[in-house]
This record gives sequence, C-alpha cells and structure tokens, in this order.
Amino acid sequence: MKHTLHLKRREFLRSAAAAAAAGMAGGLAGPSLFASGDPVGEAARKVDRLPRRKLGYSGREVSVLIGAGDMASALAEAAVLCGVNYWHKANRWSGGEVPAAVLKNREEHYCQVTVDRVGGNHETGRFDEEAHYDFVKETLRSTGLGYFDDMQLHYGYHNRAEVKSDRSFIRAFERLKKEGLVKHLCLSQHGYAGNARVPGGESAAAVLTAVVEDGLYEHAQIIYSYGQDAEIDSFLSFARRKNFGTTAMKTARGLGRMKQDGDFMAALPEGTAPHNALVRWLTTATELDTVVIRVRSLEEFVETFSGAGKSLRSGDARAIAMMTARADGTACRLCTACQPHCPRRVPIAEILRFERYALDDGDRSKARALYAGLDRRADACAACGTCVAHCPQSLPIPDRLAAAHSVLA
Repeated sequence: MKHTLHLKRREFLRSAAAAAAAGMAGGLAGPSLFASGDPVGEAARKVDRLPRRKLGYSGREVSVLIGAGDMASALAEAAVLCGVNYWHKANRWSGGEVPAAVLKNREEHYCQVTVDRVGGNHETGRFDEEAHYDFVKETLRSTGLGYFDDMQLHYGYHNRAEVKSDRSFIRAFERLKKEGLVKHLCLSQHGYAGNARVPGGESAAAVLTAVVEDGLYEHAQIIYSYGQDAEIDSFLSFARRKNFGTTAMKTARGLGRMKQDGDFMAALPEGTAPHNALVRWLTTATELDTVVIRVRSLEEFVETFSGAGKSLRSGDARAIAMMTARADGTACRLCTACQPHCPRRVPIAEILRFERYALDDGDRSKARALYAGLDRRADACAACGTCVAHCPQSLPIPDRLAAAHSVLA
C-alpha cells in the first residue's frame, strides 16, 4: 500500500513550494495552485489548513491530526500540504522514503522515533539501554533526518512499579539528548491488566497516571474511541490539568465493518460520513490534544481530515451515537477490564485488536502474523461467559473470540 498512491517528488516539491509562497497559514490557494488532474493537490485543497494545538508542557504547536511514517506516500504528501507537522513512526521512513517537503523544511516538522523492547515482543521483551541507544542512532543514519524531536517508548510500561524501577529507556534517551539526537520523551501506552504473559500487569490509565506523576515524559498516545471509558476519561482530565499532552490512537472502533454494511450506511443522517463525524468528535468534544488515525485512500483522507477541528453538527452527533451502538456489540474497546477474570487467561484484548487490523484496516496478513505469535489463542476460550460480566460494553466476548479465530487462524 505504501507506494500505491505515489506522486512524483519533483511535482510534489513544486506544489509544496507554491503552497508556501501562497501563504498556507491562511488556507490553501485556489484552483490555479495545482496542475489539473493532480489528485494529491485536489485532496489537500478540499481539506484546507488543519488547526493546531499545544502538545504537552513544551508548548509545541502541532496539527490536531498527526501523520505517520507508514502512511502511503501520496497521503503523506497531501497531509504536508494541509499543514501536518508531527510524524508518528518517522523511523519507518528509510532508504529515501522521507517526504521531500519534510527534509527540505526539517525544522518545521516534529519527527518521532518509535522504540520497542528487545528480546521479545511488548509483553515478553525487556528494556536495554545500549540496544535502544544503538537503534535510534542507526535509524537516524537510515532516514537521514539528522535528529528526532521525540523518542517514544512503544507500548509503554507493564505496571506502575516498572515506571520507577527500570530506567534503562530513560538513560538511553538522556545519552541521545546530550548528543543532540533527540529532544523530547513520549510513549504509547497499552493496557496489561490480567495479561497472562505480563505478571502484575495494570491498566493503561493506572500506568499513565504514574508516568505523569514521574514527570519525565511530555505526552502519550492512548487507545480511545467512541463509547464511554470512565477510567481513561478521568485520566484525560488529569493530564489536561498537569499540562501533559495526549494523542488518541486506534480510534476507528469497528468502522471498517460499518462502512461495508450498506444498510447501516444508508441509515446515517443525511450529509454525514463516519470518518468525518468521528474526527469532529475527537477533536472538539473530548479533552484530547491530537489524533492519529489510519486512512487508506485519498477519498478517505478527504472524508477524515476535513472534519478536524470542526464542531459536531446535530447529524454528526446522531451518527456517533449510531456508531457507538454498533461498535458496542461488535468491536472491543481494548480496555482490558475483562482479562483479569478469564480463568484460562486468554489475551482477549490482543486478539480483538488483531481482529480490528484484519476487518477494519483490511490488513489480514499483519493480523494473522501477530495472531500466530500468541502462545494462547482464541480457541482456548471455554465459553464460560465470566468475562462478559466485567465488560463495560457487555460485548458477547466468547462469540467475538470465536469469530476472530475464524478470521485469524
């Protein structure tokens, strides 16, 4: 997918330079700016300039929707034209894949390196100061970015005790910062409560609260979508009071499946579109600072990004209510509240996260590879139903696990 929407770099540089000369702060220029038939320029013009917000206590202003290093090239180029200036997973750019406009105007863009545990996955791996230090330096060589603005701990900590007891990642960051190779510290945080492969695992909100109180990290990515999550909502209010930045990830809960349902789409209020309503809600009706959201085509880019920073209309609010009701019966919120109560220690949230990749993102190969790496899969479920009583959305978890297994196995 990464190379399917390619725009020639020379053409893009001309477009980007023209946009800058036209004064992007006031919005994109009119029809004369882009060559006729340029799909990237046309998409950017439909979206226009994205609003910005401060992310964390450093006060850096970033676009309310951020980009990612695994976006298809044309989507990244359209995002640049719309003013996206923060890039999650910028380490995914290598071998000349950095958008030309980012390299040309490096100081205007915040690029993040995402760093994983070593010696296993995010559940079984460990922190290693030397390995993290070497990874960042090697990634800088492969991307040619010169430095990373943010160093992100991918998947986060297992529990509050680990935040205090293992400083390997912090030491690697401090060494790299002294060398001028990284500037800020952030993390993405998953929940580990009840995870059979993570002894003493705790919820994302509990760990993040400890991270904020520790005072070393500036902002975090959290799993967040429509539907009430009292623990995460409470954390967001706490983070806002502490001037700690927040970015929502994995936001389109069940949306891919909804868009494939013709009857559901026909029932939405006139003039609304799922991704557009979702982004309006995320960027204006929550306490989030920014959002990262997967888009798979220029059409989906326009539908999604054109909602950024715009208030919910009455039809959008009704659409969100419909999307929430549908998702509550089909798509896991990934809160992990059920997992401590599973007698067979099935990694419910992990399995249903992989199901999202397959059914909502359309990436079955990735989903199946991740599922194959589990040491306990959905077919270990005894269908006892104990988990359902602890699910805040009363999701029929045994049924969902069985359906996921049929897709992923």
